[in-house]
Amino acid sequence: MTGPVPWETAWQDALYGADGFYRGSAGPAGHFTTASHGPLGAVLAEALLTLAERHGLTRVVDVGAGRGELLSAMARAETDGRALLGVDVVERPVGLDVRIDWLEAPGGAALPDALRDLDGTLVVANEWLDVVPCPIAEVGDDGTLRTVLVDPATGEERLADPLGDADATWAATWWPPPDGGRRPGDRIEVGRTRDVAWADLLARLGSGIAVAIDYGHRRADRPRDGTLMAYRTGTPLPAGEALADADRNRRSTDLTAHVAVDSLAHDRLVRQRDALDELGVTGGHPPRALAGTEPRAYLDALQRASAIGELRRAGGLGDFWWVVVERFG
Repeated sequence: MTGPVPWETAWQDALYGADGFYRGSAGPAGHFTTASHGPLGAVLAEALLTLAERHGLTRVVDVGAGRGELLSAMARAETDGRALLGVDVVERPVGLDVRIDWLEAPGGAALPDALRDLDGTLVVANEWLDVVPCPIAEVGDDGTLRTVLVDPATGEERLADPLGDADATWAATWWPPPDGGRRPGDRIEVGRTRDVAWADLLARLGSGIAVAIDYGHRRADRPRDGTLMAYRTGTPLPAGEALADADRNRRSTDLTAHVAVDSLAHDRLVRQRDALDELGVTGGHPPRALAGTEPRAYLDALQRASAIGELRRAGGLGDFWWVVVERFG
């Protein structure tokens, strides 16, 4: 890819192109830890299975499933025979539990055609929408929101035409000017592509619950500078800089931006710590006496308590949003 292109285009290629980050053999877990990995994933799986059980849902679908880490944790914990299906941009991972079905997705907002007719299903999209590319816009010297172009070879940016009508309408509705108005250099991420991707996923759900879990913001607290950021081996980098040297660091760089969660179709918006409360995942350290009588059980319980604390932590994963849609009756 050469020459300045819209950030949305460069972003899509960097993550989902032939040499894109999410096509690497190690998957995201080879570069950073999310709530779906390791001990955190075991607790999150427990919470989501509780949600499915409460509503009599017989299948769980994980969109943006990585290499099946969250579903693998569910398979280890599952006793009721629920069907499990993972969706991501790679072929079925080698060694994945035979109880887990798999669909390969095109990447970004696009979903596989075979993902449809989801009845009695819990659909989970954990940190999917933040990596659905979207237009980046910046206020020019004339006060107009303009599309930001980036040269993938150098990371250099420039402003182009004003936003098109649909994106401008989205910006006016969902990312209005802050107090005092917009000023040159202010940036926004136009979340309309995420809204459309989420709506497409919901259109495939006949009955059940869909939950998007992600970091995000609402209209009252949108950041003035936007949130587009790159991460390499867990280290944050300016997005343009990371894009420019991607050839030297092939499949090593994630690009992400927070989600405007309130623009998504939803029945409820719930902070993760509150969602876990509702599902009975409240933590608490095991009794010390257990260490003397059953040391292995004590260590397991201590690890679980630590994971619960991390999933609920203010200023961290506890601040994630659960965007919940329920379809019953």
